[in-house]
Amino acid sequence: MLSRVAESVYWMNRYMERAENYSRFLDVNFQLSLDLNEDSNRQWMPLVYTTGDNELFSRKYNIPSKENVIHFMSLDIENPNSIMNCLIRARENARTVRENISTPMWEVINEFYLTIKSKRKFEDSDMPGIAEFFKAIRNQCLLFYGCQEATISHDEVWHFALLGRLLERADKTTRILDMKYFILLPSREEVGSTLDLIQWLSLLKSASAHEMFNRFYTRITPKNIAEFLILDKIFPRAIRFCLSKTFDSLKVLSGTDKDSYGDETEKRVGVLLSEMNYASIDEIFSSGMHEYLDQLQVRLNGIAAQLDETYFRN
Repeated sequence: MLSRVAESVYWMNRYMERAENYSRFLDVNFQLSLDLNEDSNRQWMPLVYTTGDNELFSRKYNIPSKENVIHFMSLDIENPNSIMNCLIRARENARTVRENISTPMWEVINEFYLTIKSKRKFEDSDMPGIAEFFKAIRNQCLLFYGCQEATISHDEVWHFALLGRLLERADKTTRILDMKYFILLPSREEVGSTLDLIQWLSLLKSASAHEMFNRFYTRITPKNIAEFLILDKIFPRAIRFCLSKTFDSLKVLSGTDKDSYGDETEKRVGVLLSEMNYASIDEIFSSGMHEYLDQLQVRLNGIAAQLDETYFRN
């Protein structure tokens, strides 16, 4: 398989996953702002910190208002990580590997791009329909994943697609957790308050995890939520699940058996996954949640960089 094809398929899926995650963050925060009747810096600026684009945002906008943040993260062409730019790049990657993906996949991503491209800017009058806008984005992304699942062979192309989706998903789960634990850390008076509880619920909803969380936990607590989103083995947006499936795909690509590793990427994922298999949420909390998530992000970035070196630069 050509490294060019592998790289394009990988990034096509990373960008689609990123667009979906952004739509989740923004929609949940928008709904939260309606519930709290609040439009403060504390409500919206943390989303920009989550994506790591706070410096660019501060240069462009004086006020982190609802309208500014939504536009910046959705349609701003100058923001390299906006939903619009994610779709532009996903579509371009799809175009370059057109012969390796199915017609339904191409049609979904192309129609998705054309729909979003027609939207230039959000006005105040658009706010009542913003929830439907984000819902449409999520649905298009899920349609793309469904087409990919059902219409291409589960060969090397498929596994590189999975790697892009899973690594992006794991990264964004660490970031949304870190936003709550570090950036939105409440004062002592607010811990356990209604506001604190609503924010935890919004975090679960950002990962579409609320219903699945309720199946296994009876109480919404920081430890329970962190345990579910970090260490759960069967929830598809949990970090441990993402790493487990990443490892499985790397094994297929390298052709090695379970008792050895084929390359440095596989080794890094295997080591991290082994550590998580024996980790407990109490140990993570005692060592510092923010520090743990920060190191996890660094290691995920290292895995992505090593993957690039191993498979895309040869």
